[in-house]
Amino acid sequence: MALDLNQQPQPQNTSTDPRIVHARALKSSQADRSIYNNLITHYSKSNLLSYSLRLFNHIPSPNIVSWTALISAHSNSPLSLNIFLSMLRHPTLSFLPNQRTLASLFKTCASLSHAFLFGLSLHSLSLKLSLYDKPFCGSALVHFYSRFRSPDNAKKVFDEIGERDVVCYGAMIVGFAQNSRLVDSLSVFADMRSADVGSTMYCLSGALRAAAELAAMEQCRVIHGHAVVSGLDRNVIVGTGLIDGYGKAGIVSDARRVFDENLSVLNSIAWNAMMAGYAQQGDQSTVLELFHLLEMRGFAPDEYSFLAVLTALCNAGLAGESEKWIERMKVRYKLEPGLEHYTCLISAMGRAGRLEDAERIAMAMPFEPDAAVWRALLSFSAIHGKADMASKMGKRLIDINPYDDSAYVIVANVLSGVGRWDEVAEVRKVMKDRRVRKEGGRSWIEVKGKVHVFLAGDRMHERTEDIYAKLAELMEECERLGYVPVWDEMLHNVGDREKKEALWYHSEKLALAFGLVSGAPRGKTLRIVKNLRICRDCHESFKYISRVVEREIVVRDVNRYHRFLNGSCTCGDLW
Repeated sequence: MALDLNQQPQPQNTSTDPRIVHARALKSSQADRSIYNNLITHYSKSNLLSYSLRLFNHIPSPNIVSWTALISAHSNSPLSLNIFLSMLRHPTLSFLPNQRTLASLFKTCASLSHAFLFGLSLHSLSLKLSLYDKPFCGSALVHFYSRFRSPDNAKKVFDEIGERDVVCYGAMIVGFAQNSRLVDSLSVFADMRSADVGSTMYCLSGALRAAAELAAMEQCRVIHGHAVVSGLDRNVIVGTGLIDGYGKAGIVSDARRVFDENLSVLNSIAWNAMMAGYAQQGDQSTVLELFHLLEMRGFAPDEYSFLAVLTALCNAGLAGESEKWIERMKVRYKLEPGLEHYTCLISAMGRAGRLEDAERIAMAMPFEPDAAVWRALLSFSAIHGKADMASKMGKRLIDINPYDDSAYVIVANVLSGVGRWDEVAEVRKVMKDRRVRKEGGRSWIEVKGKVHVFLAGDRMHERTEDIYAKLAELMEECERLGYVPVWDEMLHNVGDREKKEALWYHSEKLALAFGLVSGAPRGKTLRIVKNLRICRDCHESFKYISRVVEREIVVRDVNRYHRFLNGSCTCGDLW
């Protein structure tokens, strides 16, 4: 545990310098061990860790509070674990670690990528000492398992905690959100409210993160109301979470209202979140307006500010403007564009039909092109009917991931469109030989504050019969209006009836039908989120359905937002 004591760091706040308190304690005959234990903590909070260790070494008989204070002081360092082992090996040890000791150690393990096994050993020790179900220890253990991508183990620990406080709930809410268990995160948040446990910005930000990823507008509003009641709606972290949540739900007007109400306390992160909300809608003029206001407020634009601008320009199909902003980022702001910035530029060029220019940038940029780059070029090659380019981009995408089903499907569809059937057969054969299966579509829709998840061909919902009946009615109405199914080439060897059913029962269509039969008020926008890119047939049919039901339909797929109204989509059929 030796540290270099020659360097003397300065306290963060000299007005409360613990060295003054330490000096007084040394002069006083009344100083006892508890004063020194508190000083260890004060030294660590004042950025004087070397003093905390020196002081500890001069305590005649340190107790568990002394050891725990020193362990907690070094909880952001592997040294914390070494101190704990020294404690266990101490020849005069006459006590056992308490739940605060273990909580600090779990925090350390969670921050170290190589400390998972150490954490498991500590969990075992907590079981032997009957500390695993205590709030301090339990919440830290939930956080530990969540950080190591083991949310089921985190939930087991959470369920075993006897009296859960707000810290326990916060750890589980955030843990589920971090591990993409979004519905579970919101469920725990609801349980916390039902148990009449107070809230913190940590709980609210975790729940808002889950609601944002689900694009769950009603959940955002519920959490917003809870924040107001809790007096946390003016907190900068909660405010930023609300802006992000409403923005990702596509309700930029509500996001802007929160933004304007909290403008005086918001930081650049919140400004970036607001710009990102507009960017997802392709509203480049408002994004650029906010970018300039950001600078006027004295904030320096960062890489996320530029990502919002480039996303907006990409979604608006402005390739030339995207090029100018990449250059401006480098020359004027001295920021190096990252892979995501270049992907936006490549996508904008692909959308504009400048496929050769887009490929040239992909090959020349200072990054190895990833799957997102080649997928963007593949998609726009398909949209513009460039079969040779699509084949080349598909091969590059498959080289990165031989089991990427979308690459095979898109290439086969493009080749079949130009009658290159021998090549289509070869694509099918490779796909079959490698046993590549199409990834299952999953969509969700929020109705009356509850999120309902659907899989392709799903028949597990309690209202399945109503959903399928409504879907059949919708598709028949669409056909009367002139809708023609857009066949997927992977359905080439399937009969017409089976093809139709395969297209009808996609997850987003099931979610839409449920939204209609669930009693959503007439005229209310239906909002659906999908885990994959919306397929060509669903995109085409949703344009017709928006006419049939006379209401707006919003779909957020993995690429962008689609707003269907009166038979058209805001993406201009390019996505």
